[in-house]
Amino acid sequence: MEMIANLGLGFATAFSPTNLFYCFIGVFLGTFIGVLPGIGALATISMLLPLTFHVPGTTAIIMLAGIYYGAQYGGSTASILLNLPGTPSAAVACLDGYPMSKQGRAGVALFMTTIASFVGASLGIIILTAFSPKLAEVGLMFGPADYFAMMLLGLIAAATLAQGSPVKGIAMVIFGLALGMVGTDVQTGQQRFTFDIPYLSDGISLVALAMGLFGVSEVIASIGRIDSGRLKAQKITFRSMVPTRDDMGRSWAPMLRGTGVGAFFGALPGAGSTIASFMSYAVEKRVAKDPSRFGKGAVEGVTAPESANNAAAQTAFIPTLTLGIPGDAVMALMLGALIIQGIQPGPRLVTEHPELFWGLIASFWIGNVMLVILNLPLIGIWVRMLKIPYSILYPAILLFICIGVFSVNNSYFDVLMVMLFGLLGYVMLLLRFEPAPLVLGFILGPLMEEHLRRAMLLSRGDPAVFIERPISATLLACTAGLLGWALWSSMRGRQPAEAMAGATAGR
Repeated sequence: MEMIANLGLGFATAFSPTNLFYCFIGVFLGTFIGVLPGIGALATISMLLPLTFHVPGTTAIIMLAGIYYGAQYGGSTASILLNLPGTPSAAVACLDGYPMSKQGRAGVALFMTTIASFVGASLGIIILTAFSPKLAEVGLMFGPADYFAMMLLGLIAAATLAQGSPVKGIAMVIFGLALGMVGTDVQTGQQRFTFDIPYLSDGISLVALAMGLFGVSEVIASIGRIDSGRLKAQKITFRSMVPTRDDMGRSWAPMLRGTGVGAFFGALPGAGSTIASFMSYAVEKRVAKDPSRFGKGAVEGVTAPESANNAAAQTAFIPTLTLGIPGDAVMALMLGALIIQGIQPGPRLVTEHPELFWGLIASFWIGNVMLVILNLPLIGIWVRMLKIPYSILYPAILLFICIGVFSVNNSYFDVLMVMLFGLLGYVMLLLRFEPAPLVLGFILGPLMEEHLRRAMLLSRGDPAVFIERPISATLLACTAGLLGWALWSSMRGRQPAEAMAGATAGR
């Protein structure tokens, strides 16, 4: 009965005209940017963060969440039609979606991805609804030392499990922690690392950092890389979208397996929808009676990853909302948006802000129904949007970035910071440094420092408190294990390179 009452409160909140409007804006923009390759949900959420300052916290998080899971729906469109993934998690859809398109079955592929996305998201919401309150109750048992250890584990997991070198990921986390220290110390009132620049007394702007690293850098990297003229005239009618009975029969079990894989990896820090999609594809290829079909237009090679990445997009909110631990950069931005609104994510969020928590869950149902309505009838429009020249699109994006970041504090310095972080982000892309761990470190850094100081005050300066408490000791042991694994895997990857270099020198 309590669950029904909570959901009733959530739907009453989500069905308010303002929240419905912003939910629609979020899922529409999410689908739009998901369709267009080279932008992504992360850059879009970064650009729209300034808009959330002028609306209530519940409305803001509903819109940002709509952008996130809306992009999961739209990301497969460019993958199927152009072999260009709109989002990283949609890259798997290229493997079988594009061959289906070349076989004249693009309509079927697009229809099945929409159904798979809805199934995965719906089951993910059920898991989110069932497990979040229980996890929040467990979180109430945590003390400052436990929170510090858990945040440290989340950062290390995000750094070591993300794409690329684990050592580079850890370096980005440390860099993010250092950037998070810039500003005024809350306890002493002393300014740290501001270099006598008054604009830095309140710290580096999250909006400027996110817009620069994910917006401006992506624009610079995409110039001349994406050719919108690759899309051939392809008429997709409702009749061409109707799947056969064989397509439906081959898809239901992969959808359910993909949802299970996505729900599991979505809730893990550092995993996310991209890993969930690839893992789901690997599982389907392993259990298939005829694995040779994959890569040649197998419909289950499209539906399983799509259900996985949408389930992961929903369950990623479980640790973010109930524990205050974001699993990836998008969730870190969600966390930052809540903190800016004066709302502290964590175990008390469910009890202190029930209208936000349950209203957000109810908006997931509403938003996913909106996405089915948007995607199926409007597929023709999304296809035509792929023809927008990037010479027009990207200057407009840069203009909106500058206007957005200036509107936050009416500061030209923030615009300069965006450009600086944009250049830094582009250099990081060239050197293959992942920017996502940097953002996680930047947002979690001040929270970790607060819990660290609180734990040391309560223990009167005795660091043994971190190993005396069973929860923090277990979490720190897991962190040490991840660090050891990262070091071992880096050394293991370096040995073949050193051996090859030695052989070359011997010649």
